[in-house]
Amino acid sequence: MAVERTLAILKPDCVRKNLQGEVLARIQKAGFNVLGLKQLRLTKETAGAFYAVHKGRPFYDGLVEFMSSGPCVPIALEKENAVADFRTLIGATDPREAAEGTIRKLFADNKGENIVHGSDSPENGVIEVAFFFSGSELV
Repeated sequence: MAVERTLAILKPDCVRKNLQGEVLARIQKAGFNVLGLKQLRLTKETAGAFYAVHKGRPFYDGLVEFMSSGPCVPIALEKENAVADFRTLIGATDPREAAEGTIRKLFADNKGENIVHGSDSPENGVIEVAFFFSGSELV
């Protein structure tokens, strides 16, 4: 297996519930190396650009509105098989369908406010990390 990068975003609901430390601890306990981490507030324009791949889908406007509703925490992560392992750790998008013990099963309220974003492919992991972090910000 190759070392991969993936992007996690602790979403506004995670920050609002003050779960950043708990979720980050679970990520680190699962063996992920944190390369970069910052807290910021996305504008609607920035959220729209990040989620542009979903433009035109019924959930797009709500997603942009939610992601710009409060602070979030993008985290650049690295490990072998990072993308698949992270998606297993966080669970299904809908917390009702997520496996027991996953981050979304434990902490998410619903499909729209599901605590955390994770890249869906190694290629998108690289693109998404670069969206939030310059090379000099990754250690």
